[in-house]
Amino acid sequence: MTFNELKIIEPILKALKAEGYTHPTPIQEQSIPILLRGKDLLGSAQTGTGKTAAFAIPILQNLYHEKQRNNGLRKIRTLIVTPTRELAIQIGESFTAYGKFTGIRNTVIFGGVKQGAQTQALERGVEVLIATPGRLLDLMDQGFIDLKDIKYFVLDEADRMLDMGFIHDIRKIINKLPSKRQSLFFSATMPPDIVRLSRKILGDFEKVSVMPEQTTAEKVEQAIYFVGKKGKIKLLVHLLETELVGSTLVFSRTKHGANKIVKMLGKANIEAAAIHGNKSQGARQLALNNFKKGLINVLVATDIAARGIDIEELSYVVNYDLPNIPETYVHRIGRTGRAGFSGIAFSFCDVEEKAYLRDIEKLIKQKIPVIEEHPFLDFNIDVLHENPVKPKRPQQSKRPQQRRWTNNPGSGGSGNSHRKGPRTFSRKKP
Repeated sequence: MTFNELKIIEPILKALKAEGYTHPTPIQEQSIPILLRGKDLLGSAQTGTGKTAAFAIPILQNLYHEKQRNNGLRKIRTLIVTPTRELAIQIGESFTAYGKFTGIRNTVIFGGVKQGAQTQALERGVEVLIATPGRLLDLMDQGFIDLKDIKYFVLDEADRMLDMGFIHDIRKIINKLPSKRQSLFFSATMPPDIVRLSRKILGDFEKVSVMPEQTTAEKVEQAIYFVGKKGKIKLLVHLLETELVGSTLVFSRTKHGANKIVKMLGKANIEAAAIHGNKSQGARQLALNNFKKGLINVLVATDIAARGIDIEELSYVVNYDLPNIPETYVHRIGRTGRAGFSGIAFSFCDVEEKAYLRDIEKLIKQKIPVIEEHPFLDFNIDVLHENPVKPKRPQQSKRPQQRRWTNNPGSGGSGNSHRKGPRTFSRKKP
């Protein structure tokens, strides 16, 4: 099935095409028709399944039709509540990307920063508001936000919000919403508290459940490097010059960080390109095409920009910054190990990211092997890892073939001017 077959309007189809999307994920394929019919939805899905587009696309389509009828009057018609700043920003970027040709405005509000820029955006007028609970209630109390015109309400990552103690805030928000609305409720798990909360939010609803590809963590070889922040770029350069001979996708948590990584790699004579939301679509597409063709071997991306990347023979994923959402880690490393090929993922972890590593290992139910000895280990590893293992590369337990170096071109493409010789990394199907 394609997005065309889901009866998506042309302005959104144009935006999806610009992002490189042609075929919906399972949750999008199931959810979009339900939401376009105006039904409430209970979704069991985790980050990485494509659920943001599953609710963003139909909401944008409905808002677009309303805007045509209301002569462009800007009122807050959609409220998306999510537990963390990072998730709110990602959702905002998605609405901006998918709605770029609709004229529909969105803004993101969250705590921990001054509210001036956020209130100014609200005063200019927006149709879509993405918010964390605390800042939303604060600005409601100050009179900057009124929820009386809300027609579409999304509660995202509900189980995480309960874990973070937001249940009372959520109830306050729900009590301020109009009774006549379309509601969407997403949660990765469905414990009793979540079920009770969903009953309060939803009316006549349908249910969609999509399980993530947890097997990704089993089929992809993984390893962790403990390294300080200042040592990360040196370690990346070292690996690219000595081991990562092939196409390498590097994940940065921020757009600024992605640009900085590319700049520092350039100083080491390693050609790379960055893709993120601040890059023009033309620049992003050029970088991606050059990467797919092997003209460059290193692509640095943020999570939101990497969603449209689908490369069968991607040799490596490097988590330069560990994600603070564990499901995002599974989604990232799943970019390699596709179409029957083996996959290899390396992650850098500094002192401040240890909690993220613990959450990731809890989700994937395995300890990621640690490479203890490398030139840029600048602190006591025992402080970070309770059960260090002997330094070794991750072994392939299910395949008799071992990783090997070859002089045959093709697997990693060209563009290795910073390396000695035309070595490429060869992987074979099991």
